[in-house]
Amino acid sequence: MSKSDFYTYQAQTSPHPLALEVSHAKGSYIYDTDGNAHLDFVAGVSACSLGHCHPKVVDAVKTQVEKYMHVMVYGEYVQEPAVAYAKLLASHLPKNLNSTYLVNSGTEAIEGALKLARRHTGRSQIIAAKNAYHGNTMGSLSLMGLEERKSAFRPLIPAIRFIQFNSDEELKKINEKTAAVVLETIQGGAGFILPKNGYLEKVQKRCNEVGALLILDEIQPGFGRTGKLFAFEHFNCTPDILVIGKGMASGLPVGAFVSSKELMADLKDSPKFGHITTFGGNPVIAAASLATLKEITETNIIPQILEKETLFRNKLKHPLIKEIRGKGLMLAPIMENKEIADYLVLEATKKGLILFWLLFEPKAVRISPPLTISLKEIEEGCDQILSILNSYKSEAVN
Repeated sequence: MSKSDFYTYQAQTSPHPLALEVSHAKGSYIYDTDGNAHLDFVAGVSACSLGHCHPKVVDAVKTQVEKYMHVMVYGEYVQEPAVAYAKLLASHLPKNLNSTYLVNSGTEAIEGALKLARRHTGRSQIIAAKNAYHGNTMGSLSLMGLEERKSAFRPLIPAIRFIQFNSDEELKKINEKTAAVVLETIQGGAGFILPKNGYLEKVQKRCNEVGALLILDEIQPGFGRTGKLFAFEHFNCTPDILVIGKGMASGLPVGAFVSSKELMADLKDSPKFGHITTFGGNPVIAAASLATLKEITETNIIPQILEKETLFRNKLKHPLIKEIRGKGLMLAPIMENKEIADYLVLEATKKGLILFWLLFEPKAVRISPPLTISLKEIEEGCDQILSILNSYKSEAVN
């Protein structure tokens, strides 16, 4: 394999990929083919909750692979890993979130949630937030609040309306025509924006008044990343449909949408197969998801998140960092300008520290490390960030 083969044969998603040549990964580090270690402050964009190749996840995958892999399309056979996962997940969720539909990715989970909301309410209008990001399939893309990202792919699905996140005034746009309001519990691509002043409670109240469903997208903040198993637990709000993915299986491709058994029943009849997927609930992926959920909920990982967040915030004090948005280990230092953010990410890559960008906020730098990262690793990475920012200041002066 060579880097030239990567550019020649693999479809590209941007003009300038970072193109780190990966040899292997372990814990909080990714190793390149030259033997260099790179401290990972991104965790596959929040996907590798337990770090790289966590032994309990690896063991669960190996054990399941030796039993059986794919045997039947989703929902027809009783496959123990998927059933055990859905049961354990329900035990950690509010009572109305007791039925899980397993799919292949977060964006497919959003698609399933939209279909369920329209099927259950008989309505078509979907309301999303400006600067939202829920995925890139056609339905999810339709919810994106940034026109330049989606205009090339129109026409998209109709009857989508947008409201400003955290705006009480715009809640009146939710009405009797609305099937569902879809929100990220914490806006990701927009810059890790938290709900304020009881905003999610107010949205839920308005949805209840008009008979709309509330769909919360926890694809990024779910599974302990914010210091609770799910971020909605911070905000006194429980969705009608919960969408999950990313960190769910410690780096394997997965997603799910979760609702009540009563709502989910709408997808199994009139028409039958209201949502169907070949590889959703795959037993190997489900085994990894089960091992991940057990490790997150049965250890001290979540209780340590606040201490780790505090360390990041205390260490990352620099004149070029204007603020740090986010919660837990979902943090976004906001630079003075895009140039500084770009410099930090690219210089960090050269110096063995993995950082990344956010989709819509050009001044932001993503910090979403494995939940298992050590305090020592946090200190080392933060020292590197400060050193890089100091070098930027020096270059600017010279």
